[in-house]
Amino acid sequence: MQNISKEFPILDQYIYANTAAHGILFDRLLDWRQEHDLDYLIGGSMFKTKALQTIIDTRAAVGQFFNCKKEHVALIPNFSIGLNMLLEGLDKKHKVLLVNDDYPSLTWPFESRGFDCKYLDSTEHLERDILSAISKEKITVLAISLVQWLNGIKIDLEFLKKLKETQPELLIIADGTQFCGTESFDFDNSGIDVLGASAYKWLLAGSGNGFMLFKDTASSFFSLKTIGFNSVNADLTQKDNARFTKHFEPGHLDSLSFGSLKKSLEFLTDIGMDSISAANRELSAFALQEFSKLGVLEESVVKRKTHSTIFTIAGDQKLFDQLTHHHIICSQRGKGIRLSFHFYNTTKNIRKVIDVIKKSR
Repeated sequence: MQNISKEFPILDQYIYANTAAHGILFDRLLDWRQEHDLDYLIGGSMFKTKALQTIIDTRAAVGQFFNCKKEHVALIPNFSIGLNMLLEGLDKKHKVLLVNDDYPSLTWPFESRGFDCKYLDSTEHLERDILSAISKEKITVLAISLVQWLNGIKIDLEFLKKLKETQPELLIIADGTQFCGTESFDFDNSGIDVLGASAYKWLLAGSGNGFMLFKDTASSFFSLKTIGFNSVNADLTQKDNARFTKHFEPGHLDSLSFGSLKKSLEFLTDIGMDSISAANRELSAFALQEFSKLGVLEESVVKRKTHSTIFTIAGDQKLFDQLTHHHIICSQRGKGIRLSFHFYNTTKNIRKVIDVIKKSR
């Protein structure tokens, strides 16, 4: 991974522990984006055909990367827009299980539409509590972030798979924004019916692009109303025959943004998602061990068997200022400081963070 880090100029000056807020730009993507806009500059409308092909290729690339049929991939500007479109077509009779303090763009769309929502806390017993709530409250929809944005707790994917096997009538909607790109993931063999994600964080694709993935049977839960000329690929005769996923693409899509997503997926594939998964597991285990020794983590995080690479540590403005002073980029979230590590980070980076924490006490 050392050679790969050279793709990220920001790492020459900073310890970047803020991917949970925004991923960083790599040289290859910058080169591609400049070529794209140069083609547009000299081609004008003649560039359109190439741009349309970029969108087609991106859809196929997303499907291949996550093992989802390309016909079941919807390209969206971001997760928030995609989920709001989706929920316009979901019957209000459903009872929805949400996690307290989950990402607002996941919870608010359900609440604003008047769904009957039940809540549980993100604790070390998350999976057990989900099972209990589903049974007790007669839940029909589970909507959850695969990784919680505030404390980094990651849902057990095997649990979701078994849950779906035992309760096939349960609709499972997942926000993968804080997960996708951190480890290998096989959508078709998961327990998730609908997975949506913005790609500007761990997938390193920049702003303005995301996707939604659907299982074969997921469309039966929804009656979508969103439509536009692009939903039928500009064919006037197909107004009533739009493919389910094309309801999420009513208008033109930006080839710069979605081409960036395709380029990022190629970049991560070249590195190897197995290698990225292994690097992130190492970073997570080391950070969990060292932060636990310092006593700066929530008890619920410490008690989990495995964790993501997102850690919110106890810390005030003074500590945040010290981290910033030492060129460590992170975020203030809730009552603490959120640090998030990706494959381009090292255990040496984490040791530096720990050293700053110790000296600030």
